[in-house]
Amino acid sequence: MKIIFAGVPGGGTSGWCKREEELTPMWAHRLWTYYWLIEDKGKMKKPHTVNLFLDSGAFSAWTRGANIRINQYISFIKKHKDFIDIYANLDVIASSKIIDQGRARRKAAEATLKNQKKMEEAGLNPIPVFHFGEPWEFLEDYVANYEYIALGGLVGVPTGMTIEFLDQAFANYICKSDGMPKVKVHGFGLTSLRIMLRYPFYSVDSTSWVVTGRMGGIYIPIYKNGKYVYDENSLKITVSNKSPSLQEKGKHLETLSPMLKKQVLKYIHKKGYDLGKSEFKKVELGYELKENEKWAEKKNGASDTRLVEVIVEEGISNKYQLRDEMNIIYFNDLQKTMQPWPWPFLLSKTAKLF
Repeated sequence: MKIIFAGVPGGGTSGWCKREEELTPMWAHRLWTYYWLIEDKGKMKKPHTVNLFLDSGAFSAWTRGANIRINQYISFIKKHKDFIDIYANLDVIASSKIIDQGRARRKAAEATLKNQKKMEEAGLNPIPVFHFGEPWEFLEDYVANYEYIALGGLVGVPTGMTIEFLDQAFANYICKSDGMPKVKVHGFGLTSLRIMLRYPFYSVDSTSWVVTGRMGGIYIPIYKNGKYVYDENSLKITVSNKSPSLQEKGKHLETLSPMLKKQVLKYIHKKGYDLGKSEFKKVELGYELKENEKWAEKKNGASDTRLVEVIVEEGISNKYQLRDEMNIIYFNDLQKTMQPWPWPFLLSKTAKLF
């Protein structure tokens, strides 16, 4: 299974930035979103050492009430074809304003298929996208006519419903009678360990690595019988010294039991990183930051002072870039432990959902 890193490591909304270049040696597969590229007017630039997956960003556009013009999407792909290795169809999201969700999802599926055909007529070969809740006939058609497809529309769907949907999709449509997948399948936004271990996805993508880092956390594999175990739910430990979880027992590194804290620190050092050290001070408004200083809180109109963090020693507690790197390392290590694609998925009993 390929774990594709989505999300922005810093320096703008999306697209190429200095931080991308710094992190390039750490990842083999990257996902960029067309919607954010054009919003940010980002320049398309990447080294050929990275396999680039382009998503249309239809869901992001939909949540903001924006539209993506398919002709412009087609032109963008053609213009940057030397940089893009894989690209998804411009999918259409079902409108939440229509009371009859079944009808809305069918209309969205039909519009998505229309975009698929239009892109193909333009000489492109996009990956078709099937969404949660759409009529199964569309998935059946994609499996019959394509070698690589994608499943989407699962962000925000409860885990139980996601598993029921994926059980039916893989058991009844994607996999043969022996459980082996007929096609390669990409899962948008699906790096839940439970999901990745249960289904034979060819690839998945997620922003978990960068979102967790921005929230002050890092992933830590379970340590058992003298080795790190990746086929069990990992620990997500907050290490930022500004995090509210510092006050919650068992949520932050400093509130862990002495034994667990020792194990976490051992893992951090084993991966070549340090915890770091900061000091904090209150300054008057108008204060100019010095080298190795940054604001530790936003401006408060009711206060005449503001908190500054003074970085004494750089580390994962005071630099989100280092947390990003540790999370990339975690997912790369996880990927190495997973069984190679393809492998069988079998259910003794399947449930009809829609």
